[in-house]
Amino acid sequence: MEVDNVRKAAESVIEKQKIVYVGSVNGSGLPEIRAMLAPRKREGIRTFYLTTNTSSSKISQFQNNDKASLYFCNETSFKGVLLTGKIQVLHDQGSKEMIWREGDTMYYPGGVTDPDYCVLKFTARSCRMYGNFNVEEFDIEQ
Repeated sequence: MEVDNVRKAAESVIEKQKIVYVGSVNGSGLPEIRAMLAPRKREGIRTFYLTTNTSSSKISQFQNNDKASLYFCNETSFKGVLLTGKIQVLHDQGSKEMIWREGDTMYYPGGVTDPDYCVLKFTARSCRMYGNFNVEEFDIEQ
């Protein structure tokens, strides 16, 4: 399949999911996977912004090792998109305000300035699309 078609198919899977599985590397060098709410903002299939708690164990993992993955899965069609790349932990007010939503005080009672609220910025380097008993893979332009 042509890269542009694979990219479009991957975006179609990504935009419909309410959950993303996020991979990190723990202090022992072992992978950890966790389910998170879908990214609040994305730029194509290269850059994704997610909210999380600063106190979460994944924050120290990402600060020690920025290698990460995102996996989006359509369970009905059994299609999946694996993105691998790097993640940054952002604490700046501009990033926090960019993806803040009404109702977030449920998770961050202190509001957009809550010290336990931060942003994860994931930048993909490669994409692997699974579906129809087929795997397509490509690098994402820098």
